[in-house]
Amino acid sequence: MSYLPASADNAFLLFDVLKADEQLQRLPAHAATDRGLMQQVLEESGKWVGEVVAPLSREGDEVGVQFAAGKVTTPPGFAQAYQDFWQAGWPALACAEEDGGQGLPWVLEGVLYEWLSAANHGWTMAPGLLHGAYECLKHHGSDALKAAYLSKVASGEWLATMCLTEAHAGSDLGQVRTQAVPVGESGLGERFEVSGSKIFISGGEHDLSENIVHLVLARLPGAPAGPKGLSLFLVPKLLPDGERNRVVCERIEEKMGLHGSPTCVMRFDGAAGWLIGQPGAGLNAMFVMMNAARLHVALQGIGLLDAAWQKAHAYALERRQMRAPGAVPASRGAGDAADLIIEHPAIRRTLDLQRAWVDGGRVLAYQTGIYLDMARHAESARERDQAQQWCSVITPVLKAAWTQQAFEGSSACLQVFGGHGYIREWGIEQIVRDSRVAMIYEGTNEIQAIDLLVRKVLPDGGQAMGQWLLTLRNSLDAGRALDAEVLRCLAQLRYFTTVLAQACKEDDTLAWRVADDYLRCVAVVLLGWAWARIAATAGGDRERWRGPCKQVQQRILPEMDWRLNLMKAQWAQASVVHGNQLFTSAH
Repeated sequence: MSYLPASADNAFLLFDVLKADEQLQRLPAHAATDRGLMQQVLEESGKWVGEVVAPLSREGDEVGVQFAAGKVTTPPGFAQAYQDFWQAGWPALACAEEDGGQGLPWVLEGVLYEWLSAANHGWTMAPGLLHGAYECLKHHGSDALKAAYLSKVASGEWLATMCLTEAHAGSDLGQVRTQAVPVGESGLGERFEVSGSKIFISGGEHDLSENIVHLVLARLPGAPAGPKGLSLFLVPKLLPDGERNRVVCERIEEKMGLHGSPTCVMRFDGAAGWLIGQPGAGLNAMFVMMNAARLHVALQGIGLLDAAWQKAHAYALERRQMRAPGAVPASRGAGDAADLIIEHPAIRRTLDLQRAWVDGGRVLAYQTGIYLDMARHAESARERDQAQQWCSVITPVLKAAWTQQAFEGSSACLQVFGGHGYIREWGIEQIVRDSRVAMIYEGTNEIQAIDLLVRKVLPDGGQAMGQWLLTLRNSLDAGRALDAEVLRCLAQLRYFTTVLAQACKEDDTLAWRVADDYLRCVAVVLLGWAWARIAATAGGDRERWRGPCKQVQQRILPEMDWRLNLMKAQWAQASVVHGNQLFTSAH
């Protein structure tokens, strides 16, 4: 069974719950983007994903990418599917029209990549960095570089990579050693020779596109040590005259999953490159790409969990084992010796719990996508700043919490199959393997938690986070049971954040000790808010949403109190050491 996008569910969350069309049409850039157009794009993209990309996933995993003499061959069907993909204009959905794009809202691209990841994660790794590379080049590239490369990247005709990691420098990019030496002027501006090695480069070499645009972090001569000494360079596989650049793929990694995606060790032997942005400001330019990539990775988590749920749900509707407790289920036929496993409470709970994370995650990710467009196109500076603030705060939460749930939830879905899930026949084990890496790349989940608490929440004493929690509170109705519980959690988290900010001033390691639990609290509260919105909107279609909503109330929101207690235990330790009294008032 290959993945099939359920576009009706996505449309309900986008248009009925979030009123995406109404939010976007208030922006001058999207005034003509109505619900009919957006639905047409979703229907066509869902159809393409289900018919073209999804059927390639199984063979892509089993055959994998092949490496010989520096060349990489992707699995059967991958190259043709990619040619169809970019020629149909799918990579250019949200790129500006003046760059060859279609100028549509980012959220449509987000839904597309969620479905692509669910259908065939290995294949989707290739175009997954395109939009981030486009944004990086658009905002930081010189006019000459944009003229030569921007439209090719926007259209997807040329694929792109993000070359950061070195064997000794993973999350700590300040240790990067790759060098870039100026060698004179060229038609694209000052030319540099880039030398060094990069590892874990997704799509560093392949047969999907003629050219590959590598964005490489390196140091100029005399640059200071650490992150401030890093600059960013565009290093193409093929030079403007068609000659092969001195960029070599030394090998591809043998991985736990993502067998259809080449993860490359790349060597730059004095390769020709051109500076993007200002010298020493490489991380500033690269973070444009990384932030876009992190939201894409969050959508990967949502998509992969949905794919696991689809397989487990379909299996549970066919497999009969034992008698289910309680009343005789309507699905039991006169000659059936056992009931469908979906009638068993443990199986239904497992499926409903994963469904809760999928649909709640969609509401949050889609709203973040809408805010991305607001940050670019809203008429007032205040509205643009508020939208950017939401994206800055929520992106690490989405990336960390939903990639963790993708792995843990797909493992739970494998459990639905029993022993059949552990063998390759059913395909669920591939999703478990493929999903694990999303917790690691584009900033490990631990780094996302530190980014949220240390860099986003604490600098202003938790005021910005508190204001967003108030905004969410104002959208709820205390007269509804779920809303009332979410309101309680919002109030607790808001108060806790304020006092935690004060406590962290007394203990310079406390924030790092509690960051993971704090991020999880934020994720739980946001998920509750999303489901309060879903429940208030579902109306007559409540059967589809009732089971997951129940899991939010019974199994997800209670995690909030447990996580707060874990953090308070760290807090109490700090109180003993420093003699502060803050813990006594944090209740």
